[in-house]
Amino acid sequence: MLKVVIVGYGEMFLNLIAATLDANCEIVGVLRKGRHFLKDIFNPSLEYNYIKSYNLHEIKAKGVNTPEFRKQLLKLNPDIMLVGSWGEKFEKATYDIPKIATINAHPSLLPKYRGPNPYFWNIKNREDVSGVTFHLMTDGYDTGAILAQEEVKIYPSDTGKSLKQRTVLTARGVACELLKDLSEDIIIPLQQREDKASYYSHPEGLELDFNKSSEENHAVIRAIYPWGKSWFYHKSIPIVPDVHKTFIEENKSYYTEPCTVVETCPKTRTIAVVCGDGKILKMSNLKLYSKWDKPFTRDFIEREIQAGEKIYH
Repeated sequence: MLKVVIVGYGEMFLNLIAATLDANCEIVGVLRKGRHFLKDIFNPSLEYNYIKSYNLHEIKAKGVNTPEFRKQLLKLNPDIMLVGSWGEKFEKATYDIPKIATINAHPSLLPKYRGPNPYFWNIKNREDVSGVTFHLMTDGYDTGAILAQEEVKIYPSDTGKSLKQRTVLTARGVACELLKDLSEDIIIPLQQREDKASYYSHPEGLELDFNKSSEENHAVIRAIYPWGKSWFYHKSIPIVPDVHKTFIEENKSYYTEPCTVVETCPKTRTIAVVCGDGKILKMSNLKLYSKWDKPFTRDFIEREIQAGEKIYH
């Protein structure tokens, strides 16, 4: 039976725990991000409740490269360390401790979309497919040899949240099979092709530009949810669309120039704008960006935005 340590936070972390239990491996320790004594008492996280429900040993350390973490890791003597969602870069002195390997779960089809938020970038770039990759930990960011990989289809309605939910569930199945294979056989790692590699940093380019196509703008709105907001300006005032109330429609108006407002409805806080591809991006439940201004969104649309006006980037 493989002995496994799991490091991470959030949904990927929870699904790696579930996968390890599915594979009948022994979880000898877990390290979660955001551990705090008072928070665990008064507002316990899902990770904390999950760990307690399975009576897992929680490693107490401030980071993966600290002496206390390495000391406990040596004592636990794991075969495998699984990592899912962890912002800190692992040093060689840490990832070399497990007897077999330290394995990272990355939510993209490596070597494409290395970096911190491939969910966002896959949707923003309007990819048809993403995936999850389990690879050996190395000194580079997401550059290690691949042990297992599986595709995840991206749907036109996907948000960053929905893509993440499907990806971590896929990761659970892949991790389970990988651990079983590692228990029974030797897996030959597949080196990543650097000529196919791409790296993306944190989300950017969140301001809408109606000179671009309706699909490009809609992709930005969907991609950033639930981590942040997209916006557009009108008369220097930033306005935020609602990902669940934004749709692409055919243009049946006589307005044809990009950036032109074709419809407004203050009651539903709606604006419809012609985009660069001639289609309409209809956005309802709009809100002014500042939390102090949000209650005045309806009045702002009624006073300041009329059909035939243009909204410039």
